Amino acid sequence: MSLETKRIKELFGYARTLTKEQGVGVMAGRAVGFFKRRFFGKKARYLPSKQTLEAQRTDAAANADSWPTISILTPLYNTPPQFLQQFLDSVQAQTAPNWQLVLVDASDDAHPDVGETVRTRAAQDKRIVYAKIENKGIAANTNEAAKLAAGEYLALADHDDMLAPHAVYCMSKALAESGAAFAYSDEALFEKTPEHPRVGHFKPDYAPEYLMAVNYICHLAVFKKSLFDAVGGERPACDGAQDHDLFLRLIDEMQRLDPAARPLHIPQVLYYWRVHAASTSGGTAAKPYVEKAAQKAVADHLAATGRQGRVEPGKFPGTCHVVWDIPEPQPLVSILIPNKDHTDDLEKCLHSIYAKTTYENFEVIVIENNSTDPATAAYYQKLPERYDRARVVTYKGGFNFSRINNFGRRYAAGKYLLLLNNDVEVINGDWLTQMVGECSQPGVGICGAMLYYPDDTIQHAGIITGLGGYAGHSHKYHKRGGSGYMFRLATVQDFSAVTAACLLVRTAVYDELHGLDEEFTVAYNDVDFCLRVRGAGWRIVWTPYAELYHYESKSRGSDENDPAKKARFDAEHERLYAVHGRENILHDPYYSPSLSLDYEDFRESGDLRNLK
Repeated sequence: MSLETKRIKELFGYARTLTKEQGVGVMAGRAVGFFKRRFFGKKARYLPSKQTLEAQRTDAAANADSWPTISILTPLYNTPPQFLQQFLDSVQAQTAPNWQLVLVDASDDAHPDVGETVRTRAAQDKRIVYAKIENKGIAANTNEAAKLAAGEYLALADHDDMLAPHAVYCMSKALAESGAAFAYSDEALFEKTPEHPRVGHFKPDYAPEYLMAVNYICHLAVFKKSLFDAVGGERPACDGAQDHDLFLRLIDEMQRLDPAARPLHIPQVLYYWRVHAASTSGGTAAKPYVEKAAQKAVADHLAATGRQGRVEPGKFPGTCHVVWDIPEPQPLVSILIPNKDHTDDLEKCLHSIYAKTTYENFEVIVIENNSTDPATAAYYQKLPERYDRARVVTYKGGFNFSRINNFGRRYAAGKYLLLLNNDVEVINGDWLTQMVGECSQPGVGICGAMLYYPDDTIQHAGIITGLGGYAGHSHKYHKRGGSGYMFRLATVQDFSAVTAACLLVRTAVYDELHGLDEEFTVAYNDVDFCLRVRGAGWRIVWTPYAELYHYESKSRGSDENDPAKKARFDAEHERLYAVHGRENILHDPYYSPSLSLDYEDFRESGDLRNLK
């Protein structure tokens, strides 16, 4: 079955479910939005309507006096005239008046037009502040601009980009209402005008592991001037990744004062990032020094927060990978593998573990449940002789994935439990080392892995709640080796859930949450468990550096053609909503309301109604 056929089949299945649960009207609305976007163009698709912008102007005229002023810091250097005019126009066209634009000009003598253009604008609008400075690099120049800022908050904008017309309005109103010290928005890439954007970057809410791997925050970032001053501004030593470095240090300072503090994400496209030869919007290959600067920023962040690891280049330019130090002695990992017959699958799984795994301190507990093949008993009898630290325990009762794993946990002595399907095969030797390194980090309770189908397409790269109405796998069916959406296939990052086909959890956390919920007999037990772990204050991390093949559910078969199994599956759908709330399921903080809930490939929502 082709990739497109798989997606079409699953989309029609979702359409049937949506029609049944929410009616023909909701389904028709989704379909209309999809076809409008697909077939009738994308002009100005991230911009609010003219009526909305006018309503913002009216609101701001009445209320902006109580909102903070945002000083926009923009170093200039030989800025092309057209780019500069477009940037200035975008600032002066804001729907809210509470901004200051600070322009520090380090242009050389061959570009006097830059200063002339800005001085003309400044004479007409007192909110524009201009100063000629010596060029000392982007970080030092930004710091010079900050000295002239009068606003309570600072924003960073590049001289060749553009602000969305509602940027100041959305930011200042949200900051006034929330009191947040730091906020960031979504962004879009463009070449000529924002009315014809190339692509949007729709970001998750604050995701600390993802931020260490790549600067996903980028633009538009707004933060208190007092916070900027407290960390000493930007660091010239990190020129090229100075914003990434700044964001990490701002958050460190926020969390020093309040461990629960986090930046506020505003899911609106408030910034337009121009794509041209010298810009990092087209990738860091345009500025190779960015990579080393980013690695320094992350390494210094680790040192500042007392975390032990080394920073390496990531899988793609512009990304980083932290290889965490493993505690000594290595903590014991108890690998729990439920099994019913299918000894060929189990043998492939165990052989790959023992032949490839470089992590040494683990035990294997095979949880026998209801096997009927006499050859299985013979296989079990020889297993402890063939595989050191492996044993079989026998569960009695009907199939219940949650209950089987909870039973197996009673026999586990490890500091960590690895829930593992019997139909997986290890690919890289350091898979378990990588997972233990992630799971041992402060605040992390669970780590998941990258799982591939045998044809080297993605089976699991983290779980997004709300996909298909309930939950789905990130980048499912994507070809192996790609970077994914905003590097989300290639970086360690935060998710709401990961699959229990390969899930490492602290044993103390498993026990604290009383293990898997046995009311979820087959489906969604992992999603429910991860959501409960998150609710208890722990984070869920996924790593692409632990790779396994997954011969998905081969040992259990499909639920689709069995009426009893389908009824059970439907009941578990409903239980997921009942336990966690439908709105919570449909609004995953590590996804975006501007991305589709109908597909797993991070394509834009059909109607982008969140942006209107």
